[in-house]
Amino acid sequence: MLTAFGKFCRKLRIERDEILKNMSDKLGVTPSYLSAVEIGKRAVPAAWGKLITNIYNLTPAQQQELCDAIDSSTKQIKLDVSAMDATKRQTALAFARKLDEMDEEDIKKIFELIKNA
Repeated sequence: MLTAFGKFCRKLRIERDEILKNMSDKLGVTPSYLSAVEIGKRAVPAAWGKLITNIYNLTPAQQQELCDAIDSSTKQIKLDVSAMDATKRQTALAFARKLDEMDEEDIKKIFELIKNA
């Protein structure tokens, strides 16, 4: 089953009259690796958003669609806290621990606060 990222890539290939192999060559990976990312067996590499934007010269609307697709396809987030001061580290970890317990209203408030920072 394709992820949102996989659907975006497939649509992009159709628009550009490309096959999976063409896109995988441009991304510097094997077709099987790209396929695994598209179906969610592997995470979308962090650099791919910018790389796909540059390779395919995406419009701002397409860039947003790609970012949304990557976000929607992300199952796990790794956060390196080693360079953070104690307060930032504690805040990040507390947020991660409490996220499932928070109600939608609080989450929306935090999201707006972060988005506008």
